[in-house]
Amino acid sequence: MALVTASLVATAVAEGFGQQGFDIFGRAGAIQPNPPYDGAFMFCRIMFRQNPYGDGDGWFVDYPRADVNLSYRLSELTATRVSKDSRGEFNHVLIRLTDDELYRCPFVMLSEPGGSYFDEEEAARLRDYLLKGGFLWADDFWGERAWENWAEQIGKALPSTDYPIVDIPLDHELFHMLYQVDSVPQIPSVGIWLRGGATSERGAQSAVPHARGIFDERRRLLVLSTHNTDFGDAFERESDSRPYFDRFAGVGYAFGINALLYALTH
Repeated sequence: MALVTASLVATAVAEGFGQQGFDIFGRAGAIQPNPPYDGAFMFCRIMFRQNPYGDGDGWFVDYPRADVNLSYRLSELTATRVSKDSRGEFNHVLIRLTDDELYRCPFVMLSEPGGSYFDEEEAARLRDYLLKGGFLWADDFWGERAWENWAEQIGKALPSTDYPIVDIPLDHELFHMLYQVDSVPQIPSVGIWLRGGATSERGAQSAVPHARGIFDERRRLLVLSTHNTDFGDAFERESDSRPYFDRFAGVGYAFGINALLYALTH
C-alpha cells in the first residue's frame, strides 16, 4: 500500500467534519443490545470494572462517538467492509472479557486503562483471546500511577517475565501500514487543549508520549498501549472544534487506521 502523509488524512476527512450527530455519553445504564455479527468489521470496546487504586475514568470515555467515527473513517479511507445497520449507521459492540463475543473481534479497544481492573477469569480470557490471534489497543492514560496500574492488570494476562512491555520502534510496520507516521503524537483532550494549547495533561509527569507493545514469540504485536496521549479524543471530538480537528485529526486517524489494518492483517 502506498504511503501517505498524515496531512493528507486530514484533507481526506475534512469534508466529513461536523456531520456525525452523536452526542450520547454512554454509561452502563445506557447500554443497548449488541448488533448481530455479520462478518464485517465492528469496533469492539471492552467494558471493565473500576480499580479504586488506579488512575483513570471508566471504560465509557469517548464512547460511542470515537467508535463510530473511527469506523466511518476506516470505511472511507480503506476498502475494508465495515458493518452498518438498516439505517446505514455504523455498528459497534460493547463486550466484557468473559463474553463469547470477544472471539468475533479481531480488534478490541480499551479506554482509560489506568483505571481498569481484571479478575482471574477476565485475565485468563484475555490471554486466550490474544494468543489465539486477537489484538488489544489500550489508549488514553496519563502519568506513572496510571501506567503502573495498567502494567499490573495486563501482566495478569501476559506476565512480563514471558511477555515484556517494550517501546515499539518507529521502523515497525505499525507505523507504515498505510500512512507514514514518523513519531508518536501527543494528543490531549479537547478541553485541556482549548484552555491554553497544552498537549501534556499532567504537565512534566506526562510530557513524553509512548507507543508500547507486547509481542508473542513470532514478533506479532498482541497489545498496543498508547500512554500520555489520547487518540480517542482525536476520533470522538472531530466535530467539536475546528482548530482541534485541524491540529489532531490527521495524525490521530493516520495512526488509528494503521493500527486497525495491522490488527486485521496479522
